[in-house]
Amino acid sequence: MKKVIPFKIPKSSKEFVRFQEDRQPYFYDKLHQHPEIQLSCILKGEGKLIVGDYLGRFKPGDIFLLGRDVPHVFRSDKVYYEADSKQECHDLIVFFDTEALGRAFWEAEELQEVRSFLDKLKGCYQVQGINEPSFRRQVELLKEISGLDKMLAGLALLRVLLLEAKLERLNLDDRVQDLSEREGRRMDQVLHFLVEQSHRAIPLEEAAAVANLSREAFCRFFKERTRKTFTAFLNEIRVGNACQMLKKEDATIASVAFGVGFSNLSHFNRVFKNIMGCSPKVYRRSGRAELQHG
Repeated sequence: MKKVIPFKIPKSSKEFVRFQEDRQPYFYDKLHQHPEIQLSCILKGEGKLIVGDYLGRFKPGDIFLLGRDVPHVFRSDKVYYEADSKQECHDLIVFFDTEALGRAFWEAEELQEVRSFLDKLKGCYQVQGINEPSFRRQVELLKEISGLDKMLAGLALLRVLLLEAKLERLNLDDRVQDLSEREGRRMDQVLHFLVEQSHRAIPLEEAAAVANLSREAFCRFFKERTRKTFTAFLNEIRVGNACQMLKKEDATIASVAFGVGFSNLSHFNRVFKNIMGCSPKVYRRSGRAELQHG
């Protein structure tokens, strides 16, 4: 497997469809972007997906479609980084390089619908409404074929995404694309720091120092690239962690609140309800009901 360099995907040749299968302790955890359209099928592993102004979770069975030059990172949960961890992350990725076929190819009348579809992909989407096992088998077929068969199989995947799938848009703002490599590395350092240290109080000055910026410059930098304030983004990380604890642990709601970084229980309850639409207590009850019936 070729190492993915932040903000660049190396190409050894002009391939319209490139298949990649990853089996490793944790997913590639650097914020990166590339001009290829990316289809990711998560088979094993859980964690946070960060795409521009979106911060959410990924889990086995999830399928994501990312447009061109969309900065993103699939960051595995902490348990996957532990030295004695026996966890494994496994995904299937398909990269579509539309430029490899040349402009004339996409001018064909038969391809106008798919061309328009690809041109409109501006962010990250969760793929829903399809038969996931069947679609995954279509993706896995790419490891066994080449040449014209591979190209046709890639077009068949795009046909399913265009005609059958329901695409749920995750990030809402298009203006987070095209980060310079320097900006990308800086943003990656900040995101890594916030995810790792969100369990404790983080003064704004400390986060700004990680980015090597003044308070004012950091606030502008962060808001421009996430469309959220530093505090709002940090609260989303903490509430996401709280959701995992509420589903899987028997700790009191107060200990969950303090464990994820809130210093005040009433503030935690208020922020949690604002983000999740229900109280921590109701979320725990509904989450456990899902696990029992899942």
